[in-house]
Amino acid sequence: MKKITGYIVGILCLLNAACKSNIEVDPTSVLTSQTFWKTESDAIGALNGMYVNLRNEAVLNLFILGEGRSQTMSQALAGTVGLDIFYLNSLNVGTTSVNWAGLYKVIDAANLIIKYVPTISIANTNSQKRILAQAYTMRAYVYFTLAKAWGDVPLRLEPTEGYDPKGIQVPRTPVADIIKQVKEDLNQAISLFPDNSFEAGRNKWNKAGANTLKAEVYLWTARLMSGGSADYQTALTVLNEVQSADLGLLDNFSNVFSYDNKGNREVIMSVRFQVLESDNNYYQYMYLNSSNNPSNITQDTKNVIGVIGTGNAGNSIMQVAASVRSQFSDDDTRKAGTFYEIKSTANAFITSIIGAKGNGTVVSGVRHFKNDVMLYRYSDVLLMKAEAKNGLGQDPSVEINAVRARAYGAAKQAYIFVNGTKEANDAAILKERLLEFCTEGKYWWDLRRFGKVFELVPSLKGKDSDTYLLLFPIGNSIISLEPLVVENTGWK
Repeated sequence: MKKITGYIVGILCLLNAACKSNIEVDPTSVLTSQTFWKTESDAIGALNGMYVNLRNEAVLNLFILGEGRSQTMSQALAGTVGLDIFYLNSLNVGTTSVNWAGLYKVIDAANLIIKYVPTISIANTNSQKRILAQAYTMRAYVYFTLAKAWGDVPLRLEPTEGYDPKGIQVPRTPVADIIKQVKEDLNQAISLFPDNSFEAGRNKWNKAGANTLKAEVYLWTARLMSGGSADYQTALTVLNEVQSADLGLLDNFSNVFSYDNKGNREVIMSVRFQVLESDNNYYQYMYLNSSNNPSNITQDTKNVIGVIGTGNAGNSIMQVAASVRSQFSDDDTRKAGTFYEIKSTANAFITSIIGAKGNGTVVSGVRHFKNDVMLYRYSDVLLMKAEAKNGLGQDPSVEINAVRARAYGAAKQAYIFVNGTKEANDAAILKERLLEFCTEGKYWWDLRRFGKVFELVPSLKGKDSDTYLLLFPIGNSIISLEPLVVENTGWK
């Protein structure tokens, strides 16, 4: 608001002759599309800016969209700070605190790259292709997220470079056309990636990531958009290709998320968070700070907690819900990696905090919640492959058991999966996804895709006829900015 006010004051000053003497200064530089898009460095700078925009969304919004409305989270010690509207599913058009504005900033950054990078002379053509491939993949990822969250959304394939309302104000495009564009962008991206390699850190889109995203899109359309067997087969085919890349499960589940082990061999695509480079991400809301650190706990528990958060970091306003915690066997190594239960000296439960997935790192006595946010990792490939195979009537046990073997270690024989009916297999895959990806921002999408929202989300049970609840409300804040956009039917 201050920036906008400054612009208004500047305009008024220009119109006021009394200000003339104060503004007669020649501009030293003007950054435009004609002056910026000239070199490979310009392209790389724009690419990095696109990823910064994505990271802004990964601070909280991607988690809220992908998991906030599922049954995985509940209130913790420090209240809710309004986030209970998601896990209680009490949203309305006036209170929703998540919207698509930031996601369209990511799309606009991708559109700029797609438009201008082909005009730059880059000596290494593979470098140019890789930049473009990342932009196409990013645009596909964000539009897929938008389509899953809101259904029909505005389709913008050109960057916003002026103030003409005809180019800025766009009505909603049918979701089928959005998904069609997502598939086209992914095919373009996959054709452009010169090889199946990963950049250091694995926090930029790559061919394996584009194919994994493509598989998820086709699983979505197989189940929810009448794609059927053909789309299951496409998903299976591209997942087989992903497995030819340098990927594999780490022996230790918690090591996948360690701050000191970023970009490991299990990671396909992550959003990078780094000390001194970024804000804390949403995991800060699942830990503790000085205002809510229990005093009546054992020394062993204090040792596990270690350094607590400072300021707003570690503000305990979300925890893994009891109904989800109870589904983790004590033999499951993912339990400690996902959450730790804090109990009083009398062994009474107090709260849970995030485990290795999000507890960050401690620097100079300060805890920073800056684990990378995982978009895709190899276990996702295995479980999506199991889902595709089951959709085609094939046995998914190899992939499910690969995930379980790492999870249960020495106890794995007691948890061997045996192929059953399609329905039983689906139930097993969905539960495995809950245990494997809990708090990673995926479970609401999983529930949507498997058609289990009204069966498994407590706050939505019995509301099967209110199918509008499967989408988010667009909200008054967005509609006030986009006059051609209308609210999703049913939301008030």
